[in-house]
Amino acid sequence: MRHIHPRPMRAGLAMLALFVTAAALPAQDGSANGSLASEPEVAGQIRLFSAWLEGQIAYRELPGVVVGVVSGDELVWAKGFGYADVDAGRRMTSETKFRMASHSKLFTATAIMQLREQGKLRLDDPVSDYLPWFEFRAAEPDDPPITVEHLLTHSSGLPREADDHWTSHEFPTEDELRELLPDRKAPFSPEVRWKYSNLAYTIAGMVIEAVSGQSWADYLQANIFDPLGMTSSSVDLDVDGLATGYTSRQLDGTRDVFPFVDARGMAAATGLTSTVEDMAEFVSAQFRQGARGEDRILGTASLREMHRIRMLESTWTRGQGIGFAIERTDGKIFIGHGGGYPGYTTRTTIQLDEKVGVIALTNTNDSNSGQIARQLYTTVGEAVAKATASEPDTVAWDPSWERFAGTYRSFGGGRQQVVLLNEQLVIISPNASNVDNPLELDPVGDGTFRYTAPTGGGPVGELVRFVEENGEVVRMWVGDYEYDRVRDVRPRP
Repeated sequence: MRHIHPRPMRAGLAMLALFVTAAALPAQDGSANGSLASEPEVAGQIRLFSAWLEGQIAYRELPGVVVGVVSGDELVWAKGFGYADVDAGRRMTSETKFRMASHSKLFTATAIMQLREQGKLRLDDPVSDYLPWFEFRAAEPDDPPITVEHLLTHSSGLPREADDHWTSHEFPTEDELRELLPDRKAPFSPEVRWKYSNLAYTIAGMVIEAVSGQSWADYLQANIFDPLGMTSSSVDLDVDGLATGYTSRQLDGTRDVFPFVDARGMAAATGLTSTVEDMAEFVSAQFRQGARGEDRILGTASLREMHRIRMLESTWTRGQGIGFAIERTDGKIFIGHGGGYPGYTTRTTIQLDEKVGVIALTNTNDSNSGQIARQLYTTVGEAVAKATASEPDTVAWDPSWERFAGTYRSFGGGRQQVVLLNEQLVIISPNASNVDNPLELDPVGDGTFRYTAPTGGGPVGELVRFVEENGEVVRMWVGDYEYDRVRDVRPRP
C-alpha cells in the first residue's frame, strides 16, 4: 500500500473569504458562450443558476466547479467557478482538465460497439472467446458464461472492484489483474440483478485490446478523440492544466490534496481525463444520425441500442443501457453517467428528445455533482430546450370530422367508441376503465388519423381510417383491424 502524505489547504475565515471572492468574480478567459446563450430566457436562467452555484461554492467551501450546457452540436454555455488550485490561485475555466473517473465506461462501451459494427465481435459472445485466461469463482456451479454484453450492462454479477485500490490508491496492472482474478468470487450469477462493477469494465477494456491489437488509450485516441476533436483528453497522464483534486471537507473545515493517481490496468473503467469542452463533443455525438464516419463515431442503430434500457435495478427505479445509466425523472428519460475519483466528482446528463445535455465537473469528493447537474438542467437546460423546440407539424381541425364519432364493433364483438372532445377525436373501450386516459387520434391529412397511445400495446403509431358509403360512415380501420359502424347501440326491448 502506498501511503499518501497530503498537503493541507488553507482553512478558516481566510479560506471562506477566498471562496466568496472566487464566487463573485466574472467569467474567466476560456469560458464559452454559444449563440443561444444570449436568448433572453436562457440568459436569465444562466444568471439564476450562476447565483445558486456561487452560493454553493461560498457556503460549502467548494474549491471549484466547471459546468457546460450542450444543445445539438453547440456548446451553448460553459463556465468555470472557483479555483482549479486554491493555493496557486489558479481559476477554473472551460479548459480546465478533470479526472473523469467512471465516464470512462461510456468510452469503453462506445469502443465495443464500434468493433461490433465492424463485425469483429458480438455482444452475446462469451468473454473467454477473446480472453482465454478469463477465469473467476462463479456464484453457482451451473452459471452460464459471462458475455460481452453482461460486462457493459452491469449484469455480469462480478464483484465491484478488483482489490483495495480505492483505499490504497495502488491500482493493479493488467498482469496483476490476470493473477488475482481466479480468486475473485462473483456475488451473483449473470443477469440475476443489476450490480455495478468496475472490474467488469476493466475486463471489457481488455477485450478491446485483444480484438483491436491496440492499447485502450491508443484505441480511444484514434477512434473517438481524434474524430470528435477531443484535443484535451487523455488516459492516465499527469497533464498540464489538470485541476488539483481535494478531499471532502474535514470537521475542522480543511481539505487535503490528493496526489495524481494512475488507474493502470483499470483505465477502461476509470482512467479518462477530459474537459467540459471535450465532453460536449462526446455529448453532441449522441444526437447525430447516419452511418459511422467523420464526427459520427457510431451508426444510428448502435446509438439507439446504447441508449435503451437493457437491465433494470430490482426496484425498477432506474436502468442500464450499454454504458449509459438511464433514469426517469418528472416524466422525462435521461441518460448519462457520473464519476468519482480521488479528488474529483463529475456528472453528465442528457435528454435525448430535446437534444440537450448538461455537464458538471468538480475537483473535490463532496461537491454532489449530480445535484449540480440536476439544477443546471432544470434552469439553463430547460430554457435551452424551450428555445430550440420546433413547433410540431399539425393538421388543422376540420369540423366535418365530427361525423366519425360513434360506436364501432369488430367481427369478434369487441367495441370501440370514437368520442368527440374539444376539436379532438379519442377512442375508448366502453366496457373498459380507460375513460380517464383515452387513446388519441392525431390527424395526418385526408381524413386519416394516427393511433396515439402512452404504451406500446395495440396498434400504436399505425393509421386509423374511416370508410364511407353513400355519404355515411360505415367502417373504421385501426391498423389492420376492421370495425363496423353500429347505428343503434340501445338494447332491444
